[in-house]
Amino acid sequence: QVQLVESGGGLVQAGGSLRLSCAASGRTFSSYSMGWFRQAPGKEREFVAVISRTAGITYYADSVKGRFTISRDNAKNTMYLQMNSLKPEDTAVYYCAADHRGRVAVASYEYDYWGQGTQVTVSS
Repeated sequence: QVQLVESGGGLVQAGGSLRLSCAASGRTFSSYSMGWFRQAPGKEREFVAVISRTAGITYYADSVKGRFTISRDNAKNTMYLQMNSLKPEDTAVYYCAADHRGRVAVASYEYDYWGQGTQVTVSS
């Protein structure tokens, strides 16, 4: 089992940057593929990015491709999401998630463990 805690959210102007972190408990972080999802008010949770166990594979939603970068440091049990050129439509609660099967999945139901979320607000 793994516990996930997100941090790094906040209020930023359009065009600005934020880096989210997802800290994982336990010794088996490297055995999980990890994903970022987000949920805006009144909308369903949507996929943002995913990274494989060893970071050899990454995949992004079209809406963030070229602006966001997902990475991980298995020695620190931490995953990151660097968000650049932020837009007001990026405003949402951002969640990190872990998949013990190690798949590179975009569907939220594929993930076993979730953090509590961190709010990102982008002002215009």
